[in-house]
Amino acid sequence: MSLQKRAVEFSPESAFSSQTPGYELLPFRTRKLSQNGHILITSSVGDYQLVSPVEYASLVNHELPKDSELFKNLRSRHIVCDSNHGPLFDAIEAQTRTRKHHVTQAPELHIFVLTLRCDHRCLYCQITPQKLSACGFDMSWSTARLALDRVFESTANVLTIEFQGGEAALSFDLLCRIVHAAEERSEREQRAVRFVMTTTLHLLDTKQLDFCRAHSIELSTSLDGPDFVHNANRPNATRDSWRRTIDAIKNAGEICGQEHISALTTVSRFSLPHARAIIDTYVEAGLETISLRPISPFGFAVKSASKLGYSTTEFMKFYREAIAYLIELNLQGVRLEETYASLLLTRILTPFPTSYVDLQSPAAAGRNVLVYNYDGGVYVSDEARMLAEMGDDRFRMGDVNQELARLQKSPAMQIINNHGVAEELSGCCDCAFVPYCGADPVFHVATQGDPEGDRTTSEFCQRQTAYFELFFDYISQNDPDIMSVFMSWITRKPLSDLVSTRQEAG
Repeated sequence: MSLQKRAVEFSPESAFSSQTPGYELLPFRTRKLSQNGHILITSSVGDYQLVSPVEYASLVNHELPKDSELFKNLRSRHIVCDSNHGPLFDAIEAQTRTRKHHVTQAPELHIFVLTLRCDHRCLYCQITPQKLSACGFDMSWSTARLALDRVFESTANVLTIEFQGGEAALSFDLLCRIVHAAEERSEREQRAVRFVMTTTLHLLDTKQLDFCRAHSIELSTSLDGPDFVHNANRPNATRDSWRRTIDAIKNAGEICGQEHISALTTVSRFSLPHARAIIDTYVEAGLETISLRPISPFGFAVKSASKLGYSTTEFMKFYREAIAYLIELNLQGVRLEETYASLLLTRILTPFPTSYVDLQSPAAAGRNVLVYNYDGGVYVSDEARMLAEMGDDRFRMGDVNQELARLQKSPAMQIINNHGVAEELSGCCDCAFVPYCGADPVFHVATQGDPEGDRTTSEFCQRQTAYFELFFDYISQNDPDIMSVFMSWITRKPLSDLVSTRQEAG
């Protein structure tokens, strides 16, 4: 029996076109907000639009009038397009370049781990701190000098050197030597360099604080709230950690300027019932920023998880209460900004990127930040060197004696590159929040043993999703006072300036 050729019939071109001429849908992602039923639509470049279920149905069925205000908004936000594609695609390209600017940037943040020795034994410590008398846990000048060579191989416009420990103040002489050498080199090479020191502040005397002031060293410390919370989280030998921290913040502010002092709170189980008290402590200390950071799954924190840990639901209950109280205080004239909220809101409300590693895709670890350990090891992030302390050094890029170009071609960076693009990860690629979020291969190795991780059970994913839900719920309220508070955090401008500007415009 012979086979006969069958004619292949194709549907007419009209069958593949939009139901309404001149109106096409661009790629977008959606999520229904749990609090108010709004549907969040996000474009590929991070523009967003909140719509009702009825409006959404009209949009996807191509029934939305082109002369409606909603259609105009959707077009300006790269969610729909009409027949004139050219200018639209040019705008998308420009916005993509802006949002992904970090991909083409050389490392800006360079962390020097000066020592593992510390006078505290914080229960949630991310590393394994060493006793004050311990030997072999301090960075040498020869290691620091090689690390500086790597720093200045970066072509970044502004170089930031951050000093960490342990307690960085225990190696203050080395810190001074690094600062002098970096300043001399920056002047010779016409490069901008800034310095940050992470410290309890307890061990810094007046002479050392004078040095910090003279060299514009930003000071970052930890304040976990009122004394009964702080002392429980951050015990020291003299059992007066909170009192010494409060006094040290005041002293450092008087010498260096309060604007050069910042603090963060690591939230433990002890912290959860005391959101307002923690914030009140910051207000009383004269601080203008607070960072409410969950416990990281590294170092001591892993051993203390049963005592200090909590679920994402428990943390977010605390965080929601804290944000609501912060908004209330800001509207009363008390300026206090939650720094992670500022980063998230910058991602949502502006087209500009942030330098925060957790919010970068492709992942910025090893690309925009390098960590130089006390022993000369170079890591893709601070969390990566903490992971190494736990026995897993797969994110060690190499040693300080290797050139930057070689370090960035290391097997560690291959892992980051292969698993660090959120838009390609299962569970992330179709998430409405992915334009604002990032991938964190180091965290997922620590928690799930795999650099990609399972997004359905990922604590990182659960927490990020809850953050974005919270802030989009606030945005959906369209409350001008709340939005003014958010913009004051983003712009670092007084709320009164933004409110007066809004009133004049109105």
